[in-house]
Formats: sequence, structure tokens, C-alpha cells
Amino acid sequence: MKRIILILAVGLGLISLCFAEDLKLDIIFSNDVHGGIDRAQATFMNPEFPPQLGGGGSAATLIKYIRSLGGEKRASMLLDAGDFFQGHPVGTITEGRAVIEYMNAIGYDVMTIGNHEFDVNQDKLTNTLKLAKFPIISCNLIDRTTGKLPWYVEPYKVFTRLGVRIGIVGFTTTDTEKMSFPDNIKNIDFLSEKEAVAKYVKIVREEEKVDIVIVLGHAGLPYDVVPTYLSRYDAQGTEKQNDRYAAWGYDAQEIAREVEGIDLFVGGHMHKGIPKPWIDPVTQTLVIQGYAYGSNLGWLTLTIDPETKTLTGYESPAIREGSMITLFEDEFIPDEEIGETIAAQVAIAEEGMDEIVGTAGVYLSRTNVDAQSLMGNTIVDAMRAEVNSDFSFMNLGGVRADIKSGPVTYRSVFDVMPFDNMVVSFKCTGEFLRRVIETRIEGGRHGMIVSGGKVIYSKKQKNFERVTSFQIGGKPYDPNKIYTCTTTDFLMQGNAGLSLLTQVPESDIIYHQINLRDAIVNYFKYHSPVKTKIDDRWKRDDNAQPTAEMKY
Repeated sequence: MKRIILILAVGLGLISLCFAEDLKLDIIFSNDVHGGIDRAQATFMNPEFPPQLGGGGSAATLIKYIRSLGGEKRASMLLDAGDFFQGHPVGTITEGRAVIEYMNAIGYDVMTIGNHEFDVNQDKLTNTLKLAKFPIISCNLIDRTTGKLPWYVEPYKVFTRLGVRIGIVGFTTTDTEKMSFPDNIKNIDFLSEKEAVAKYVKIVREEEKVDIVIVLGHAGLPYDVVPTYLSRYDAQGTEKQNDRYAAWGYDAQEIAREVEGIDLFVGGHMHKGIPKPWIDPVTQTLVIQGYAYGSNLGWLTLTIDPETKTLTGYESPAIREGSMITLFEDEFIPDEEIGETIAAQVAIAEEGMDEIVGTAGVYLSRTNVDAQSLMGNTIVDAMRAEVNSDFSFMNLGGVRADIKSGPVTYRSVFDVMPFDNMVVSFKCTGEFLRRVIETRIEGGRHGMIVSGGKVIYSKKQKNFERVTSFQIGGKPYDPNKIYTCTTTDFLMQGNAGLSLLTQVPESDIIYHQINLRDAIVNYFKYHSPVKTKIDDRWKRDDNAQPTAEMKY
């Protein structure tokens, strides 16, 4: 009998062991905050009657709640995937200091570097990063003067939670090279994301003996996850070296598929949140990312086997929002201390921003119709009017917000143009300008926003022979005539695929020392009410044939 009881007891023990309760690790994350620690209105939900968002104060309330759930079998980590300060006045004007101070106060564990961190020069960036009381990680940045990682980053960091060793590897998208001012990154090399991440995942697995690997990368999932899966490669698995995807850095989907040993990828850069993780069908790596501008906080609970210390699955906190928790102020009453500190910094940064500078006679949306939007057209019209040039243009991604009809404040303009782009003009022949336009409609590119001319193009024509009609100032363009064109210093330095502009001789460039925001403000001051239209300045017509002046 005793033997039977002993066997039964051992059996029950084995059953108990098999069904031991999983450990829970709450991953709290932000990405692409862009200075959005202040209170804001959720105009993306309802432009006319937007709900109130609580910013960093509401985020602090939610973070403290999640941490309160901890115990012997539950812990948390707070991560940020980069682009932390450029975009809202409190971030931009303080050069990120207000955001870092907030992150220190709420206790971030680790952050990686985004491309917009390099919107300022290295001295300004490093002065801000010095304030961080948490590690900053990126494994693919190299200081050209030393050949090593810049002093302000580490390639990875190892943490212990609940007896589980967790290795977090960070990286910065190599897209930064194509999206930043060359002077700001002149001393930085960006190594291949795939190769650098693979190297350090192996190190943390084999040398650091971690149990769980998280990649914290400033890169995200493509908008159409399934159709674009491994779009960088042909049917044989060979990378398409001439394909437009290969010209850009590896996205989160590609890293998750091609680098083994990653349990979770926390990303960003795309400004598109996903309610539940995308899981790579081969590696089973979880990939998660949030929205932008501090509108939400990510919360994903990893379940971990207490014996093997391996990932067993995940839980999402909300049925409706999944892992993306929108920071509605009435749901998450802002933390009093942190909320007041942020409000004080905002008051200083935003002094004078509610001054009315003009009126919008229509709702100026940034939604594109081909390569036109009411907001985009307004910006290039403002650039051209400011310096009285023949033609102006800018990239589609340069428009960051709408302006609703009615009074327009400096704050409204700042939301549209949060980055410190400057107005620059240059002289060139009509033929050179045509080549600039052709560059922006080559391959799968969708064009650019223009003012002062009319462009008709056909995607059925050959690359660099797609413009079928081109007028400047109401007349057919003259390939030999010298025109004055206006754009931004960002594009003049060869960004957004316009390396052609770096060929313009310095003697033909005019630096007006005018901030693009100020040019837009002036346009509203002197042209209100602004009633921009979608007109015939830019048109795609795949049946169009070249006009007589278009000689290829």
C-alpha cells in the first residue's frame, strides 16, 4: 500500500510539474514618440470633435498600473524603439531634453536610436543623450573617427527578470543615410542591420547565455505584411540587387525571417501599430510595433516556462485594441507629478504658438490624390511665393498634418512642418528640372508635390521618358532656359532619392536663411483665407503621348 501511495505521490508531483504556472513578463513599449509627451487631441480619430489624449502623464498612469501587477511570477520591462523627440514643440525646441527627462522619471529600461535623432548635429544629440539614466543600444552604428561604436551606445544589454536572463539587441535603420542631413551623419557609418543583428544575437545566445532574445530595432513591418513577405528576393531566394526594396534597409519582417534566435522584435519607424504580433511562419519570431506621436502605449505579456525559461506564448491586454493601448485622458487620468512637470516644460516651449497667423478657407488635408494634396500644394505654393521663384517642389513624405478650416495658429503650422527644414533655391536648365521630375516617377515612385508648373506623365512610357507634357508659368518648358527652382535643404542634400541635386554647382544655389515653417506662416498672413485646390498641376495619364516639346 505504501508503495502505491508513493507512486501516486510521485505521479501527482510530475503532473504538478508539467502544469507549473508560466512566468509573465510584461513588455511595455513606445516607438516614434516624436516629442509627443504633451496632451494632444486625437484628430486622426475625429478631426472635428477629437478625443483628448493624455500624453506622458497618461502613459505614466498606465505604466505604474502594469508594474503594480508584478509579484513572484510577474515582472515588466519598459522599452523605446527610437525617434523619441523630433515632432512636437516640447521635443523639438528642447532638442529632446524634456523627453529624456520624462523617460528618466518614469524609469525606461532601454532605448534604441531612430533616424530622426540625426535631425540635429552630433554635438546637440550627444548633449541630450548624456542626460539618459538608462542604456541606449544600437549594434550597427560605427564612429568613423574611432572605428568603434559611438560612446553613447552599446550593442546590447542583458537584464534578469524572474530569474530569466533577457538579452536585448538594438539597431538603427540604414534608411537613416538616405533620410538625414549628410553633415549630421558625416562621422557615422551604418552597418547592415541583418549582419549586425545576427552577430550580436549569436553573442548574447552563446556568450551571455541568455534565455530570451529581444531585438529593439528602429524598423518596422511593411504596410501590407502578407503580399510583401520577403519581397526583397526572387523565386530562387536571391536578393534583387536592382530592386527598389534592396536600396533600403532591412525591415522588421526580413530581420525576423533571416536572423534565427530572436524571440520578440519590438519595432517602429512605420507609424502603423498592429493589434497583435505578426509571427514569422518559419522562425516563429513575434514582431510588434505601435503607432506614433505618443498616442498609444504598447503592452504585450510574454509567457515563459519557469523550468526551461523559454517563451511559450503571449497575452494581449485588451480585446478591442490588442496590444495597442490608446492613451485617452478620461481612461488614464494623467499622473499628477509627471503631468505637471511636462505641462511646465510645454508652457515654456510653446510660448506664442497659439497666435493666429491667418485662416484656412477649406480643410487642408494631407491625403494625396496622385502626388497632390491640399496641404502639400499649400506648402509648395508658400515656398514659391516666399522667394518669387519659377517652380517649387518637395517630397510627399514631408507633410505631417492637416490644417482644418478656420483660424490657423503657429501651432497648426508647426504640426504640419515639425522639422527645421530651410528654404533653398537653385538655378538650372529646364532639361535638368525635367530629369529631377523623371527621377521621382521612375520605377514605382509616385512623384513629388509641385508649384508653378503642370506635369503630365505616363507610367507606360520608359523610365526617364515618362513626362509627356511639362509647362512652367503657363508655357511649354524650354530645355535650355534657366529657371529658378525652390525646394528644401533636406532635398538639396540628395535625400528622398534626389542625389541628382547634389550636382548643382554651389554658385547656382541660393540659401535664403528662411525656415520653411516661417514661409508657410507668411503665406497664411498674406493670402488668407487660403483656399487651395487640387488642380491640373500634376496628373498621371497612362494613355498620354509626348507633346512636341518633349524630345527624348
